[in-house]
Amino acid sequence: MSARFSAGLALLLGLAALLNGTFMTLAPEAWYWLVPGVPERGPFNQHFLRDIGINYMLIGAAFVCGALYPRQRLPLWAVPTAWLVGHALFHIWEVLVGICGPASLLEDFAGVTLPALLALGLLCHSTKLQKDE
Repeated sequence: MSARFSAGLALLLGLAALLNGTFMTLAPEAWYWLVPGVPERGPFNQHFLRDIGINYMLIGAAFVCGALYPRQRLPLWAVPTAWLVGHALFHIWEVLVGICGPASLLEDFAGVTLPALLALGLLCHSTKLQKDE
């Protein structure tokens, strides 16, 4: 993966997180009903959704800034990646303990697992590039 591709992927991931977080913050009830699987996980709570929306906006800003400032990528991407990976692991745990069925992993993949995997790949690639410098 080239540094340019990595930056482009980080921009896409960051913009997607910013859009998702903005949607969650500005229209939490619409977000709740539009995202498949969310209503099955618990009752609507606008405060909770806005809190998480703010997290996603910060995650998005960190990935965008890291794409624009390569020397700052590791510190900018480390914590958001940890949150995204933790979030994905929590969804897996819910299946393992029987809170959700295995089909929820497929339903959640694009919005939960894929961003975590992309962030982890970007962080690992960025770490390798910095070691090679």
